[in-house]
Formats: sequence, structure tokens, C-alpha cells
Amino acid sequence: MSNMFDKSRITVGGEFNRWLVPPAAIAIHLCIGMAYGLSVFWLPLSKALGVSQGLSDAVKCPAEVGFFQELFITTCDWRVSTLVWVFTIGIVFLGLSAALWGGWLERVGPRKAGVLSAFCWAGGMFISAYGISIHQFWIVLLGTGVIGGIGLGIGYISPVSTLIKWFPDRRGMATGMAIMGFGGGAMIGSPLAAMLMKAYSTPSSVGVVETFLILGAIYFIYMMIGAFSYRIPRSDWTPKGWNPPQAKSASSMITHGSVHVKNVWSIPQFWLVWMVLCMNVSAGIGVISMASPMLQEVFAGELIGSTLKLSELDKAQLTSVAGIAAGFTALISFFNIIGRFVWASLSDVLGRQVTYSIFFILGGLLYFSVPSSATSLSLPLFVGAFCVILSMYGGGFATVPAYLADLFGTQMVGAIHGRLLTAWATAGVLGPYVVTYMRDYQLDLGIPKAQVYNQTMYILVAMLVVGLICNLLIRPLDPKWFMTQEELISAKQLAHHSGNTDEGHSISSEQTKTSMVALILAWTFIGVPLAWGIYKTYLSALKLF
Repeated sequence: MSNMFDKSRITVGGEFNRWLVPPAAIAIHLCIGMAYGLSVFWLPLSKALGVSQGLSDAVKCPAEVGFFQELFITTCDWRVSTLVWVFTIGIVFLGLSAALWGGWLERVGPRKAGVLSAFCWAGGMFISAYGISIHQFWIVLLGTGVIGGIGLGIGYISPVSTLIKWFPDRRGMATGMAIMGFGGGAMIGSPLAAMLMKAYSTPSSVGVVETFLILGAIYFIYMMIGAFSYRIPRSDWTPKGWNPPQAKSASSMITHGSVHVKNVWSIPQFWLVWMVLCMNVSAGIGVISMASPMLQEVFAGELIGSTLKLSELDKAQLTSVAGIAAGFTALISFFNIIGRFVWASLSDVLGRQVTYSIFFILGGLLYFSVPSSATSLSLPLFVGAFCVILSMYGGGFATVPAYLADLFGTQMVGAIHGRLLTAWATAGVLGPYVVTYMRDYQLDLGIPKAQVYNQTMYILVAMLVVGLICNLLIRPLDPKWFMTQEELISAKQLAHHSGNTDEGHSISSEQTKTSMVALILAWTFIGVPLAWGIYKTYLSALKLF
């Protein structure tokens, strides 16, 4: 049974069509990308106990009940601010697990990593469903936060080195395709979760337990199909008609050597890229975390043709405004997805350093323009700015694996990428904290809600300036960091990279010829849910205009 997961079993060459590999990666990322859609559960869960007791609203905890007491309490509902920790812990463990097990992934290959990710992510949802059913928040935090977060990290990095090896001629586009799926997870999962909760809700249940169980089952099946569809190329494989570029000058940003993952912590360029990613993500994720309330508080009644402030709207008007804000959230999520593919593909032409410079300069100008468009109540300019900003937020995620491959080589890029994702874990705490802290601080000063985000935008501009400086400081690596030829051969042998050392298990070229039907089926497998998600996003975005 263990032979099914051997790297040699999925090493192919000959006539295998490399375009069959991206759907496998996208399938896994579409599932774990639901991490961005977990907020759809917070409001139902915040009143789950009250509804189970026949009440129409939550059973509120006494003021003296703190976070640690909420972990175990069974007599009152969880606060939304407490539930958000599921997402925060999940992102932290994403970064930690990617850093810890990135090297292991390089050795065992993407299939075994994908299977482990499926068990952790889907299993975490099953555990959380049990925790919700007995109203124990620590179990929910353990399930989706810790175990699910480990699945996120391993699943997220599982396709990186694989796709870069299959597409040495289009590194940015290849990683952009896979990581695009992570952005699309919430676009599909959020409306699906809302439909399931509506279908399973009763006078005594909000339907979250059943939704977690069904989504967990769907994600497990989908991710297992993706994991078993992974293939990796033989070490001597190159795309037909493509010749590797000749060695470039010492000033070239694209290296022809490879760095061992154990050395990256000591390399200045690694920490510069770490800061580049951290600043780009901190700015973007802070906006994502507050997108809906920000639009409602800035524009309030203007969204429905009224001049009333948010506090002056009645319940029906507030519902209409919330629906429009949901459309805004869906729209920026869509641009987050598109940006992952478009910007990463452009980076193949422009170069990674130039692409990130565009992110920071254009992003800084757009953040700087937001207070002006908010003050003038110009909805198109406000929405347009954030759509472009979120496209670059997604593009930053998709471009960074190719940036790492350019700088550190392709041999251990998956493991190095795992180390780098600690920047995401840091940004997942830093970005939302800055936005929410500044909002609360300015509200305490008596500043109107419509203006509390102005100073925050300038802080985000400062973050992007720091990122720009770090990006411009990146230079080609000193050759001393590269593995010698003997070390590289040893690393390949350790990773079973030859792919044909085990004649009994390697897949021959005759077995790897692929038909057009298989290609169509593979892309349909991920195309149908993506099309459905885009359609639902379109319907939500219509409410904005």
C-alpha cells in the first residue's frame, strides 16, 4: 500500500502532457482556499446555542467571561471576536507547517503531501463539527485551527516545486495557476456553505454542524483525486522545443545553481524576500478582514440612495446595505483570484523584481487615494482602487515561488517556499491587528466612523514603502551559497529525483501518453466549480451598481 505514495510511482516522461498537472494542484487549492471563507460561519455560530434553546438570538456570555473561559464554557454563545481566532490560528499553523515540513515534501513528493493535507483539512472540519455539536470551542480551534492549519500549509506548498519543474519556461504562470485556486476556494465555498446552512437550518439548529460534515466529505474526495493525479517529470525532462537559457552574467537575477534549504535562514536575500511578502500580505489581508464593515461605515446610506448615517438606518435598510457590502467582498475576492494568474504570468515577461516594484508603487498610490475617494463619496473610485489592490495582493502570493526559484534554484524551491510562508503567518496577525486597532483607537477619539480608516490607509502605504525598499535591495546570490555538484547529486538521490531508479515502480513513456479526452476531463473537473463560483460572484457584485 505504501508503494502507492512512492515518488517513483508518479515520475513520468515521454508523451505525458504536462497540462494535466495544474488541475491536480488547483483541485487541492480550491478546497483549502475555503480558509478565506470561514467568516461565513461566524454569525450563525455566534447564536448557535441560543437557537438550539428556541431563542431568536444569542445567549450572551457575562462580561467577566474572557477568551480562555470561552474555550470550555457551555452555557453561552461564542463571540464573533473569539470565533475569528479559528482563522488566525489556521494561518499561523499554515506558516509553521509549511516551514517545518517543506523539506519532507521535497523528499516524498506531492502525492503523499496532498493525501496528508486532505486528511488534515477534511479531518479538521469533522473534528470541528463535533466540537460545535457539544459546544466546546477548544475542539473547534484544534480541528480547523491547528489540524486544519497544518493541512493548509502542506497542501499549499505541495504543487510549487512540481509545477516549476514541469514549466521551467513559464515559472510564474505555472505557480499562478495553482495558487489562483487558493483564492478561488472562498468564492466557491462561501456560497455553497451558505446554501447548505440554509438547507439544514431548523428552528432549533443553525445548520453549521451538517455543513461542516458535508463540506469535509466533499473536500476530502476532491483533494484525494487531486493528490493521486499529481505527476513529476524525470530529471532529464524538458518541454519539447525548449532549450534552457545560457548562463547569464553575475548581475542576472536568475540563477543556474541551487541552494540547500538548510542554508536559507543565513542568506540576506531570503529575509529581504520575506519582508517583501510580509508587507504586501499585511496590507492586503488587513483590508480583506474589514472589507464589508469598511464599505458600510464609509458610504452608509449612500449605498441605497440615502444621506443617512449607518447608525440612522432602520433594520431593512441595514440589511440592504449589508447585501451590497457582501457584493463588494465577492468582487474583490474575484480580483484576488484573477490577479494571481495575470500578475504571475506577467512576471515571466517583466521579471519578478519589477513586478513587485509595481505592486508597491501602484498599491501605495491607490491606498493614498482611498481617503480622497471616501471623502468625496466616489463609489466607483473607491471600489476600483481596492479591486486593483487585491489583484496585486493575490499576485504577490503567486509570483513569490517563481521569485524564489529565480534566486535560489529549483531543486529545493518547495522547501524554501515553506520557510518563506512564515511571513504569511506573521502578516495574518499583523495586518488585521493594525486595521482593527487603528479603527478602535480613532473611534475612542470621537472620530466619525466614515473617517476612521483614513489614517489606516496611510499606515498601509508606509508598509508598502518598506516592502519596496526591501525589494530594490535584492541582488543575485553570492556563488558561495550554491550547492557543489556533489552536493546537488546527493540531494537529488535523497529526494529520489531520478525517477527511474526503481524499474518496478517507474512509469514508462508508453504508459504516460495522454489523450485529449483526459485533458478535457481534468480541466472540466476544476472548471465547473470555478464557473459556478464566478457566476455567484457576478450575482453578488451586481448589487453594487
